[in-house]
Amino acid sequence: MDSFVERVKARINPERVRPLEAGLYSYTAPASDPLNYRLHLRIEPGGEGLLIINASTILHLNRTAAEYAYHLVEQTGDENVAEAMAERYRVNKNRAAQDYSELKERIHTLIETPDLDPVTYLDFERHQPYSDNIGAPYRLDCALTYQLPKGAKAETTPTKRVKKELSTKDWKQVIDKAWEAGIPHILFTGGEPTLRKDLVDLLQHAEEHGMVTGLLTDGIKLGDSKYLKALLDAGLDHAMIVLQPDMKNTWESLTSFSYWKDVLDDDIFVAAHLTIKDDNASKVNGLIDRLAESGVSAVSLSASHPSLEEALQAARAHADFGGLPLVWDLPVPYSAMNPVALELEAAKGSHPEGAGKAWLYVEPDGDVLPAQGVNKILGNMIKDEWETIWGKARN
Repeated sequence: MDSFVERVKARINPERVRPLEAGLYSYTAPASDPLNYRLHLRIEPGGEGLLIINASTILHLNRTAAEYAYHLVEQTGDENVAEAMAERYRVNKNRAAQDYSELKERIHTLIETPDLDPVTYLDFERHQPYSDNIGAPYRLDCALTYQLPKGAKAETTPTKRVKKELSTKDWKQVIDKAWEAGIPHILFTGGEPTLRKDLVDLLQHAEEHGMVTGLLTDGIKLGDSKYLKALLDAGLDHAMIVLQPDMKNTWESLTSFSYWKDVLDDDIFVAAHLTIKDDNASKVNGLIDRLAESGVSAVSLSASHPSLEEALQAARAHADFGGLPLVWDLPVPYSAMNPVALELEAAKGSHPEGAGKAWLYVEPDGDVLPAQGVNKILGNMIKDEWETIWGKARN
């Protein structure tokens, strides 16, 4: 029996069908919808599509599937979808209606089951990660500041790399340029981004575009429940807490998230990053258990030195046993000593595979790097045209 993808691919008539207009389209479910989800669809110039579900699952769609997804995002009525697709493709209305229904069912399965593999279970086409010639990255990581809380150690933050920070107006311009380029996902990082007084304002600005927003933070300030509520009200979708195991405030931030998840009845994705060091290696399993009890959605792990590789792999196994999913491609202080890199036998000192492809990194002064720690300047988001920056990233 032919797969869904092969069936819809076979019905394309290149002589009759022109691709949809390239661009970024989004849909946010209303508050009354219990699934509380977001869809972002980017149509590439050739008509293929990239559907991002809740900023976590990415589906690469051929032209026909992308058009069905477009109608789903635009909330076109089922009868109108069947008529439009029957007119554009070699398919009768009943078949078009069935294909559309099947695509909706598969996408809603992903929404309801976020840890499901969309390739093997849902029969979408398999893509080598980051292999496509995409029109823009999936995510832009914005280091709002390299400032750190008083007393914090600048172990990985390049505090002396830039001499100035962009203004609120400039950062809004960065967000606007990202949206116009077709980037659906902004992640605010640093340094410590909560030290910027305009963080709520910037979140609201991204929310007005319908962008997915994330935050990478040490979590110290998020123990203030009112402040966290302001971030959530502004549109924050997910957060990564860089855990400081010996700091009470870090754990309080996780408690604060758990509180608002219950009060707001909201599916807030919260992950925690833990760096295994000599002084905490013997305590890692207990820390992971505590993270699981706090209600985090996932955990990210790395090691500070190759000598801790065995402890890192044991920690990964313990997290898996405890039901904590592993995330690895958010811009935490990067190390080749992470479980995914070790499994893939990545070269020590190499940077993440998606750097400069799936995501780019903006420094506090607007300079664009392929990723955090990859010190190759591609241009400046304020001074340079996006086409120039992206062209250098792809070369």
